[in-house]
Amino acid sequence: MGDDSTVVLTDIKAALQSTEEEAKSKSACLLAIGGELNGTIFDLKPGVITFGRSVENTFALEFQGISRRHLQVTTQAISENSVAVTIEDLGSRNGTFLNNTKISGPVQLRKGDVVKLGAVAFKYLPQGDPERLTYDKIKKEAVTDGLTKCYNKAYFNQTCDSLVKKSKVTGTPLTLILFDLDHFKKLNDNYGHDAGDFVLKEISDLVRNAGIRECDIFARYGGEEFCILLPNTNLKNGFQIAERVRATIAAHDFIYSDKKLPVTASLGVADYRQGVNTGVDLFKRVDMALYKSKNGGRNQVNFYKDEPGTSSAPNASDGTDGTNQSSAK
Repeated sequence: MGDDSTVVLTDIKAALQSTEEEAKSKSACLLAIGGELNGTIFDLKPGVITFGRSVENTFALEFQGISRRHLQVTTQAISENSVAVTIEDLGSRNGTFLNNTKISGPVQLRKGDVVKLGAVAFKYLPQGDPERLTYDKIKKEAVTDGLTKCYNKAYFNQTCDSLVKKSKVTGTPLTLILFDLDHFKKLNDNYGHDAGDFVLKEISDLVRNAGIRECDIFARYGGEEFCILLPNTNLKNGFQIAERVRATIAAHDFIYSDKKLPVTASLGVADYRQGVNTGVDLFKRVDMALYKSKNGGRNQVNFYKDEPGTSSAPNASDGTDGTNQSSAK
């Protein structure tokens, strides 16, 4: 009995030590509490970040009571495992409140402090705080597709719209890839839905290893349809990435229950440019490009091309070399 108790206590102690070690790698953060952003984590890396309605801020928050430039947060390292975080209102119309008191100058945050600007409230968690791990897990589950471990549709839609608005103001390039597995219903019918699930998970791993960067948003949009949102990427590079993804899928042997499954993908590519004002606008364009690939014989890549005579049509300077299709022969 005593030996069993010792083993249990040892296991608990080891688990707690493991949690503390994992927490050490976590930065200080502001955790949104309540409202639409509830549970969203805003990391506070060393340096200066700003919050406000304008997309020129580090974090753009389009909520009631928030000014275009509302709050500045300065994070300064004071030791290897500790930082000092200071907040300062940027002359906002409605002010910034710390623990229900309006601030009038720079104020250093302490664990558990509640910062409120307009309709949004944040809780401050210091660097290395174990409480952060709980919220990380909740956030990950909320934005992740359970089968493929990609981002889910809701997270993609929110992020795509935000990045389009940022590109509209800053002019930074943004490209979206949309791909769909060819004849996937037939594969499910012939080999079973377990085989289909196997393919979806295998595809996800392949794409992650096909040059997708940490900053890219790889999401399962629904069924056998996936999106790859590429910040700071022009049409030329996006097209090349799409072709690499297509070729990787086509060359891979999908073996399930000792059977090789027929798997290829059709892809569409579109970028932010004149006429794109929202994430929905960008998605409509990439969906049309995908339709060209499906309608043109599948297992190929097409980019969105405006009607002849418009100024925003892709051309050789976009890196498409005057063509709009890439396919396996």
